[in-house]
Amino acid sequence: MSTSAPHNRTVVKTKNTSPADEPESKRILVVGGTSFIGKLLVAELVKHHHHVSLLHRCPQQPFGKRVINLQADRADIDAVRRAIAGSRFDVVYDLAYDWNNGTTGRQVEAMAGLFEGKVGRYVFMSSVGAYGDGLNHHEGDALAPDDHPNPYVRNKATAERALFRMHQRCGFPVVTLRPPFVYGPGNPFYREAFFWDRFRAGRPVILPSEGHRLMQFIYVNDLVDLCLKVMDQRNVVGHSFNAANPRAITQHELVLDLARAAGIKSPDLVSIPRDFIVRMGGNVMSGNLYFGTYYDIPAITQIITKAQRMLAFKPIDFEEGLKLTYRSYLKETCHPKPDCAFEDLVMNRFASLNRTVRSA
Repeated sequence: MSTSAPHNRTVVKTKNTSPADEPESKRILVVGGTSFIGKLLVAELVKHHHHVSLLHRCPQQPFGKRVINLQADRADIDAVRRAIAGSRFDVVYDLAYDWNNGTTGRQVEAMAGLFEGKVGRYVFMSSVGAYGDGLNHHEGDALAPDDHPNPYVRNKATAERALFRMHQRCGFPVVTLRPPFVYGPGNPFYREAFFWDRFRAGRPVILPSEGHRLMQFIYVNDLVDLCLKVMDQRNVVGHSFNAANPRAITQHELVLDLARAAGIKSPDLVSIPRDFIVRMGGNVMSGNLYFGTYYDIPAITQIITKAQRMLAFKPIDFEEGLKLTYRSYLKETCHPKPDCAFEDLVMNRFASLNRTVRSA
């Protein structure tokens, strides 16, 4: 769905590049490559003349004949085994996560086990959520426990532990990436577009409890760039990498940045206590959204010096990334017409109660 030019810093072929300078074509499997991160990654791999196979649930894929389609549900390990039978890959990118049922650590371990001795590198897309909570995490910090109440956090943490156990036991060539909120053209989650829809309609935006919670972001092209870098570098096997913009921002700063990207100088913001929104039925994932999908959760932030040092990671400026994303948003959106009924209910109810309190 991306309509803006990809922002990446990988070396691409030019007229002056000799065949000897070209990176060797690799046999690559992408697990879950038809949405957002995966879609952009597959396009970049094909552009760089790699031999790409795609493992996913559907009988067809959107990349044409240059990509081999392997149909299987990753949760069905026997189906995956049949789909990859006899194949060896230089790199496997494991990006798929089942948001309806969860993708557990056991499922990740079972599929990775199919590639023992048959893959040169296994790149697993984890998350900053694997830390569970807290600020300024380094890669060596403890991950969330196996019994963490949030299933996404629990699944990412247990999956990483399982993969690194495999690395310690048999040298399994795993690399993990831990991004925070990923933004950019084609985002399937109702996040950037949530706010731009309201700004363009002249509507106010709710700020939960004055918007002090910290958030951290990475532009989708920067994350794909890291995926390509860890494919080739020799010193990254057995490592995890935090992958984010260097500075976390508050929710309030985020809304102001989104407004500036849309050319809105003075957005109408309404601060409402978070507990009041929740009592009214507010939901961070679906239904009664009030601040985009999953954008109002306890802060987890990270330090990225390891990726900067080992991978020469230089993420795009957040303001510039939002501008590129907004241009794409204006051309095409994958989200339905916004339903603001719940937000109106919360704002009207809160205003009514506040007037009563002030007049008492």
